[in-house]
Amino acid sequence: MTTDRIPVTVLSGPLGAGKTTVLNHVLTADHGLEVAVVVNDMGDVNVDAEHVAQQTDLGGDEEIIELSNGCICCRLRGDMLDEVGRLADRREFDYLLVESSGISEPIPVAQTFAMGFEDADFDPTDTYELDTMVTVVNAHSIWDAFDSGTALTDQQLEDDSGRVPEEVLLDQIEFCDVLLLNKCDLVPDDALEEIEAVLERLQPRAKLVRTEFGDVEPDEILGTGQFDFERAQASAGWKHELQHDHHHDPQAEHGVTSFVYQRDRPFHPERIAALLPALPDALIRAKGFFWSAGREDVAMGIDKAGTSVRAGPSGQWLATLPEAQREQYFAARPGLEDDWDEEWGDRMTRLVFIGREFDHDALIDRLDDCLLTESEMNDDWDSYPDPFEPEDRRELALADD
Repeated sequence: MTTDRIPVTVLSGPLGAGKTTVLNHVLTADHGLEVAVVVNDMGDVNVDAEHVAQQTDLGGDEEIIELSNGCICCRLRGDMLDEVGRLADRREFDYLLVESSGISEPIPVAQTFAMGFEDADFDPTDTYELDTMVTVVNAHSIWDAFDSGTALTDQQLEDDSGRVPEEVLLDQIEFCDVLLLNKCDLVPDDALEEIEAVLERLQPRAKLVRTEFGDVEPDEILGTGQFDFERAQASAGWKHELQHDHHHDPQAEHGVTSFVYQRDRPFHPERIAALLPALPDALIRAKGFFWSAGREDVAMGIDKAGTSVRAGPSGQWLATLPEAQREQYFAARPGLEDDWDEEWGDRMTRLVFIGREFDHDALIDRLDDCLLTESEMNDDWDSYPDPFEPEDRRELALADD
């Protein structure tokens, strides 16, 4: 670390991935650090915090903070800052370890430590420095999902924002510095290699570490100095694909491929809405924006995470902005005008698809079939039924329990 602020490592990951086991291993290891712990659990009783206290020498309010019945990414952000502020007043520890709940989104947690939180009195940026974002994933759960076509995580409940755990899991994978692939003893080596290939495609920046029973060397996740908010926020594999204009990917590793679909003609809203729930099971991630005929006011977004698919309004086309504001965007981001259409402006479709051994050409044909035909381009698009919710993204497909 370059300052005397207290370094922080945040553990994210779904329920059952092994976060608490990882935490216990680190706490009992011989690393010479005095560590304080925050454990967040969605239940009324913080079972994870009790387990940490039982399995280690830690105990009492001075060393373990329990935050229950809510998530530190939303409802309990202020509570967490109040507690870590109280800890900082005593400064009786060298390092802070935070175990978030299984459905906590990592970006708000990182923002809390890196930027503070306006509804809290304590400013963490004076005392703490976010060092490492860690995501723990269950290798056996992912292998089972690949094999059966079911959800990537056993958790099927939605969080307070209405997001299903598969979406949150992908966020946890895509926003981290270290990925711990846990429970590797339950998965054959060839399957582990395929899982790693998928994870590397989803998050090319993170260091990938295999673990069994949560046994990780402390220096893999403590004092790494790897966290950088801007880099982490831009490091998701789908963002990399869109930014680098990747299309077909002939160099597939372990069958994991990706491509970008781009068209400057709108989709027929009913046809694209019918296709999205029927996307191939082999697709793990789909992300991007599309143009839906009749919705020229907004860019529509797609977010597929495992078996969950959501679509709906995602942003505003530059073409709908006042000219002065549009020119500001052009000045700030050279190249935006390159694809500008005299009639339709920046309205277009750009979607990235990441998956395992899926037929790119067949999917492209199905997407092209959803585009307006030549005759439909002359229709009154406002007469088309709109299957998408007017304000929020809509759940189009979700795996059965």
